[in-house]
This record gives sequence, structure tokens and C-alpha cells, in this order.
Amino acid sequence: MKAYLITTGSLFGLVALAHLMRMIVEWQRLGSDPWFLVEVPGLGIAAAALCVWAIRLARVSAARP
Repeated sequence: MKAYLITTGSLFGLVALAHLMRMIVEWQRLGSDPWFLVEVPGLGIAAAALCVWAIRLARVSAARP
């Protein structure tokens, strides 16, 4: 279970990083495209939250005997 959580957390972290990089590159679309806020930063925040959750679960599972 710990390996699964680490893998999942890493993948969600990479997705969050990709969304952050896309937001930096396409920052001009923030004003012109209202759905851009849902697509890029919104999904990036959701991926980052899932990454943090998976890492926290991995730490708790490692603390248990």
C-alpha cells in the first residue's frame, strides 16, 4: 500500500507541476478565456491536494507497525 501511495502522490505532483508550468506559459489567457481558470489552475490545485493527501497517507502507513 505504501508503494502505491508514493507512486500516486508522485504522479499527482507531476500533474500539478505540469499545470503550474502551463499556467505560467499561458498566463495571458487568464483575462480572455474564463474557462482557463477551471482548466489549468483549478485542476492543478486539485492534483496538488491529492498529492499532499497521498503523501500524508503514506507517512501515516509508515508509522504503523
